[in-house]
Amino acid sequence: MAVIDDVRALGAELERSYPARVSGQLKFRVGQVVYVAFSLEEDVMRFAFPREERAALVAGDPRKFQLPPDHGLRYNWVHADLSALEPGEARELVVDAWRMVVPAKLSRAYDLLHPTGPH
Repeated sequence: MAVIDDVRALGAELERSYPARVSGQLKFRVGQVVYVAFSLEEDVMRFAFPREERAALVAGDPRKFQLPPDHGLRYNWVHADLSALEPGEARELVVDAWRMVVPAKLSRAYDLLHPTGPH
């Protein structure tokens, strides 16, 4: 079972990433682009994910993953129940979301420093 503290330090350590509190919610940004956000209760993690792959992710495990409400479908987001994720899985989702908003050279540099994935 993952909790917000499993990913909080990672989101603050990724290059160009920083935490922000918006209306009481913790979000991680690169510049002004939000790539991960948590519900007020910190039990749901919303994260950037390729739009064309969302349906397959949700269909693969609807207990863990949900599509955003209809008004949010235009964005590249998926919602995850943190309690259904393993800590390592939550960290991987954060890194993958971060990759969507940074230049490819930063993503490649991260891979060189972390060949086995996020810790």
